[in-house]
Amino acid sequence: MTEELVLHPLEPIWAPNSRVLILGTMPSPRSRAAQFYYAHPRNRFWPALAAVLGEEDPGTPEGRRQLALRRQVALWDTLASCRIRGASDGAIRDPVPNDLGPILAVAPIEALFATGQTAGRLYRQLIQPVTGRPITVLPSPSPANCALRTEHLIARYREALGPYLVPGGARG
Repeated sequence: MTEELVLHPLEPIWAPNSRVLILGTMPSPRSRAAQFYYAHPRNRFWPALAAVLGEEDPGTPEGRRQLALRRQVALWDTLASCRIRGASDGAIRDPVPNDLGPILAVAPIEALFATGQTAGRLYRQLIQPVTGRPITVLPSPSPANCALRTEHLIARYREALGPYLVPGGARG
């Protein structure tokens, strides 16, 4: 597998009422091909988020987009571009950060979360000095992180995200 320059192909999912921003690293080849976040069929992000929200995983990109928006969850990635081989975060070179300013200037984001150690490290190195906002690192939902059982992944997501998520998405 050869290294390639990848430009982030997806727009962030967010709305002016988003309260939580979840950041990955860079869409995987599967997600880039599907033009949607966490699209690998064995990635556990959407089932875990749906479980934390007390909803069924809609299973389609549009259904998942609407779930996130309805429940005031914004999604994007830490990187605008990088050199990478396949989907391995460990193979990232020459990272260029995304500009979170437009989202943070409008949405009342209460907390930022990273889906994995690399996303958290890149945020802290490249973005936190600009935003001044801390990030909480969640376990990676990637199929490569199979050592963490799904029920434990959901429990960790629930513990971290729970205080910021409101049933039904309505916030008073």
